[in-house]
Amino acid sequence: MLKIAGGFARSRSGSMMPLFFLSLVPLITAVGFSVDYTNAVETRSNMQEALDAATLAITTLPPSTTQPVRQQALQDNFTANNGQGTTTLVSFNVAADGTVTAQTSASFAMPTNFMTIARINTVPVAVASGVNKAPGLVQATFKIDKVSGYWNKIMTLYGTAFSATTSQKLMTASYVYSPYTYSYKVNGKSYSMTEPKGYGTTTISLVNGSTSTIVQTQTCSTIGATAAFTSPPSGAILSAGQYDSNSGKTVYFQTTCVTTNVPATGAGAAVDVSQMGQLYLQMDVTTGNKATFKSNDATTSDHLYLGTTPTPLTEVAAGKLIDIFSVVPCSQTSYQAWEDGGTTLPADYTNADFVYNISGKCDFNQRPSLTALTQ
Repeated sequence: MLKIAGGFARSRSGSMMPLFFLSLVPLITAVGFSVDYTNAVETRSNMQEALDAATLAITTLPPSTTQPVRQQALQDNFTANNGQGTTTLVSFNVAADGTVTAQTSASFAMPTNFMTIARINTVPVAVASGVNKAPGLVQATFKIDKVSGYWNKIMTLYGTAFSATTSQKLMTASYVYSPYTYSYKVNGKSYSMTEPKGYGTTTISLVNGSTSTIVQTQTCSTIGATAAFTSPPSGAILSAGQYDSNSGKTVYFQTTCVTTNVPATGAGAAVDVSQMGQLYLQMDVTTGNKATFKSNDATTSDHLYLGTTPTPLTEVAAGKLIDIFSVVPCSQTSYQAWEDGGTTLPADYTNADFVYNISGKCDFNQRPSLTALTQ
């Protein structure tokens, strides 16, 4: 070929067209190689995106899933996301605390169009992906601190299961006001005064479909006196003295609340949320100024107060949505409270009427929001 090309180059009598076409060969080859390279880069980018999506997807499978099933799911998700080639599940581990780490790879022998001139029929394209999935909330244990007020109210925990579109009740905490009036005599004449704050009985129930099971109760009892209480029991609620203009006496109230698990040896209000993709709390005021407040409703979520310690609590900013999963930390306690609508917001946390705390237990969870790419 080189000898013939040299002859064409030295000839002064022949046509220049053969020489021209010969000069195009290296140019066409370079352009062709560039096209194949561009295709390889695009293929690799598409494969990376498909592998990342597939790797994230398999972390939501139950931990009991076998390696072959997880490998097939990886390949199926990779193909569904327009990935080309074969995937490999390099490793998949679930630690004792529920943390998941996974490593995957994919390879593809991409056919060439122009490199075949140089007898390069395929180009190997390979990608790798890695993810880390943090433990997630699998159980939330509710404990009532204090509930007060003249209005009856019900706090409900709703959850939406994976792949479900409608929420379901998981737990209810129902408060019923029980008024207390203190009667006393001065110089033989009878007088009475009603405790001003208002306390009653709160019942917590776990809900499974149409079945509701009581697991915890709190009963508050109030006594009155015309002298200040000097040795109240631990946890007692003491009200400021209330002056009775009819009798000329100041009346004092002391309230004590007792929380009991049902049965006594039970775990209390421990709610299994391991199969829930979404959670929200709802407060329904059923007497007085009836109203409904929701943690996932930006127009009413500011009736909720949150904190990492019992006091102080911070009122949720107006217009903000609350993700219950994120405000209940692993192996820690989240302190929360609701204001039932009797006070104009914004208001200090001391105006809250429904005070409780939630202890979070975390482990492996199928929620994808807890997963982050590491490679």
